[in-house]
Amino acid sequence: MAKKATYSSRRHFLRGAGVALALPWMESLPLLGADTPAAANKPPQRFAYVYFSNGVEPSEWWAKGAGSAMQFGPAAAPLKPIADDIVFLRGLYHQHALSSTSPHLGRMNILSGETVSLDPNVIRVGTSMDQIIAREIGSKSKVPSMALGIEPNELRLEDGLSMLYGSCVSWTTPTKPTPKEIYPSRTFDQLVGDGQGRRLDKSILDAVLSDAQGLQPKISKGDKRKMDEYLESIRDIEKRIETAGKQERIEGWRPTLEKANMPRPANELPQNVPDHMKLMLDLTVLAFQMDKTRVLTLMLNNDLSQMNFKFLEGVRGALHLDLTHNGHAPELEAMYLKTNQFHMQQFTYLVQRMKAIDEGGTSLLDNSLLMTSSSLFDGDAHGADQLPIVLAGKAGGSLKTGRILDYLDKGNDNRRACSLYLSVMDHMGAKQDRFGDTDKRLEGLWA
Repeated sequence: MAKKATYSSRRHFLRGAGVALALPWMESLPLLGADTPAAANKPPQRFAYVYFSNGVEPSEWWAKGAGSAMQFGPAAAPLKPIADDIVFLRGLYHQHALSSTSPHLGRMNILSGETVSLDPNVIRVGTSMDQIIAREIGSKSKVPSMALGIEPNELRLEDGLSMLYGSCVSWTTPTKPTPKEIYPSRTFDQLVGDGQGRRLDKSILDAVLSDAQGLQPKISKGDKRKMDEYLESIRDIEKRIETAGKQERIEGWRPTLEKANMPRPANELPQNVPDHMKLMLDLTVLAFQMDKTRVLTLMLNNDLSQMNFKFLEGVRGALHLDLTHNGHAPELEAMYLKTNQFHMQQFTYLVQRMKAIDEGGTSLLDNSLLMTSSSLFDGDAHGADQLPIVLAGKAGGSLKTGRILDYLDKGNDNRRACSLYLSVMDHMGAKQDRFGDTDKRLEGLWA
């Protein structure tokens, strides 16, 4: 009888006071388990999707060239520093979104490609591709998948339909959205806390300090530096969460009291949008670096977002949705363009953070596939004839980056976004015969 292979975890932990903190990849630490195959020593593959709402300024969204010489239109210009790390996709679309009679929420099938139910009594949009991946590989990490966001779920109706569609991109089943977490403190607790309401003003690092000191003599000089940087990043996030919870509200309406007339609740939601987004992006990096999850979605804003972008220089007055529906008024178009650039700056930040993290000769970015897009192309016209999609990361060496892939002239059956999803799911170990509106894989994607 053949001996059954045993696969032990490669993860090492610092422990203390009921807390287990996973360490990042360290080449000088042996694998846990003598029978672990050499292949198991490779960093795992991760997938993350970053959503931004209300489309792009279509005439300003373009790219040409290749590699570091790639040139971008003004809306995509912040991608220039990561040109070598991305694949810029043109022409992909969802057939069910294009044919929907709902110009807004009928397009919110971005990760499923299925038909959005227009029956007010029936919530249905299709299981999203991130959740199909999570079903297959979720058991390999503590958290099967994470759905993060900045704005809360909206319970109002739009065009007679539930704004749940606009508040969620991740759907566990066709009728059930994946719970979305918008609080950085709760996200942090899920990653490094004990899940029992441990106070955030007592650092997780304090609890594991003794174990960390005992590990120092056992690791190489390079790994010591890596561990110091890792622990410092956790300390930094803790401090920023604490600070963000104490800040006064600086956007939208102001409360009648400048200071609360009741004890301050713990773990408040950050009121500064850029700080909130950066925290969630840093927590995304931390989640992958700790291998707490390998599948994650992040909504920078809800569809039909009312987010106020007055924190951007030159943007004033109008909310994001109003800037989208600009009627081609030059002043509003210019402000809308700034929001496009801001969203791409957030994605660029995530890519650069992950690229800087070493995992034994390859980077966290090398071992990941990141995707950003909106559910529309032309936000003013509700255009769904193509989607503004950008990929980043090398997917473990399978994806050649620094390219533009243009499918506009391929014919409708050969430019389905769901073909991209089928290819991604194949790579992540969640092969499907059919998904959304197609059974074809995307030609030319993999190296």
